[in-house]
Amino acid sequence: MIVDLRIYTCLPNKMAGFVKLYEEKAWPLQLKYLENCLGWYTTVEGALNTVVHLWEYKDQGDREQRRSAMAADPAWGAFLMAAAEAGQLVKMENRIMREAPHFTAHKAKK
Repeated sequence: MIVDLRIYTCLPNKMAGFVKLYEEKAWPLQLKYLENCLGWYTTVEGALNTVVHLWEYKDQGDREQRRSAMAADPAWGAFLMAAAEAGQLVKMENRIMREAPHFTAHKAKK
């Protein structure tokens, strides 16, 4: 299993607009194609104006297949265009992560 950690930094006072646009246009598509959202968060303290979400995949091939299918959907292209036109984002990051062995063992004990 891998986790895709996605971090979006919004311009000050633009996060609510980005979250609304995402909820309306991207969220349904991501649930349809990516399916396995582990969490979707906005910051309260620390680096403000930040949105973080995590997606679980079986492996990198599973991730690539799911994201390619989503990218081929015209509705995804419409979301990307709307997000670009809104000009709400400063930076987008993603990190592919894998569970540490001690955490996998910890979960197995439960």
